[in-house]
Formats: sequence, structure tokens, C-alpha cells
Amino acid sequence: MPKLLAVFTPNKAVSKRVMYAIVIAQAALCLCLWAFWSSRAIPKPLEVLNAFKRLWMEDGLKDELWTSLKLNLEAMAVSTAISLGLAYLTVLPVMRPIVNALSKGRFLGFVGLTFVFTLYARGGHQLKLALLVFGMSVFFLTSMADVVADIPKEKFDHARTLRMGKWRIVWEVVIRGSVDKAFETLRQNAAMGWMMLTMVEGLVRSEGGIGAMLLDQNKHFKLDAVFAINILILIIGLLQDYVIGALRGLCCPYADLKKERE
Repeated sequence: MPKLLAVFTPNKAVSKRVMYAIVIAQAALCLCLWAFWSSRAIPKPLEVLNAFKRLWMEDGLKDELWTSLKLNLEAMAVSTAISLGLAYLTVLPVMRPIVNALSKGRFLGFVGLTFVFTLYARGGHQLKLALLVFGMSVFFLTSMADVVADIPKEKFDHARTLRMGKWRIVWEVVIRGSVDKAFETLRQNAAMGWMMLTMVEGLVRSEGGIGAMLLDQNKHFKLDAVFAINILILIIGLLQDYVIGALRGLCCPYADLKKERE
């Protein structure tokens, strides 16, 4: 009974076993609501499962998934390198206006910009990659620039008392000192690649991809297939989020030591 009441106590730390039980119970409740109380227009779980089998075995879903996964990982790598590099360069006053201006790109839509990217892209793959990198980088850059700007002055003063040089301070305090926050920012922004995937793969269909398949199924109003593909994207996204979180825990085991709920 005390363990049951603990889950309703604000900021109460619970064991992993209790948390797993909560997740399973809530997932089962959602599945029941979907199966028995959802609208007739929404496909049932069994229909979605059958659609997934058909897509996987007959329609080449696994090949399309691999195409999209490679594109998304490539976009993540490029956007991470660009965003981290520019964010760390904000230690130089001359770079701050440029980075600040680039971060405002998060307010821009792709309508109109697509034509600009098309002019400079050498092919369909580069166009899709450029659009994904742009969409992910502007948010990643904004978050990491704020992380660098929010480093306490005490950390820099402590490094100076150790007689570190200016660039050594940048390495120790700014770069190494914010690795855990860089991983967390990557987790938050990596999902944007999957959100934009349907748009960019619908724009350039020469390489296929899971986004192009999703648009085709939606065009023919095959909602069971649409749900199956969306659930697959959700599962891949959750696995991606877990892997990044695991890497963060492996590289920065100290990051969560002071959290209230740990």
C-alpha cells in the first residue's frame, strides 16, 4: 500500500520496477481504449498489425525504412557537427552576432526556401539532406548557444586559478563541461528529423523512403497502413532516443547525480 501511494506523491523517487509497472499499466489502458472505444473510422489494432505484415513482407517497408534511417542518421551527424561547432565558437565575440542571426532561422518555413536549396543541391539526396540539416540545426544551435552562454562565471574563474590558458579553458569548461547537455539537446532535437521526413521524402521521391510510402498510403486513404507506418516511426524514434540517452549515461555518469528523482 505505501508503494502504491508513493506514485501519487509529488517528486517522489520510485524504483525502476514500480516505474515499469506504471508504464505497462498505462500502455495497456491506452490499447484497450483504442481497441474498444475508438471511432469506427480509426483502424483497430489487429487491422494495423495485418497492414504492417503486408507492408513489411510484400511492399518493401524494410527497404524503405533503411533508406530513411540512413538519411536521418546522416542529417543528425551533419547538423550536430555544425551546431556544436558554431555554438562553441560563441566564446569569440565576433561569432555571436552570426550565431544569433542563424538561430532566428527557426522561425522560417520551408515554403520558398525549398527553391533556394534546390538551386544549390546537386541531386535529390543532397536536397533532402540540406532541408533536414537546416530544420534540425537552427533549433540545435539555439539550445546549445544558450547552454554555452549560461555556464556560470565561477567555472571560468576556477579554471583561471588553475592557470589554464584561454583555449584550454574553452576545452575544459565549455566543451568538456557541457557534454552532458549536448547529449540532452541532441535527444530533444533529433526527433525533428523524423517529423520532417515525410515532407522531404515527399518532395524528392526518387530514392523512396518511409515518408514517401506514408504519403502514398495516405493518398489512397489506407488508414491501417498509415497507422502502421506511424507506429513504426514512433518505435524507431523511441529506440533512437534510448540509444542517445544510454550514450549520455555512459559518457557522463555524473550528469544525474544531483537530480531529485534519481
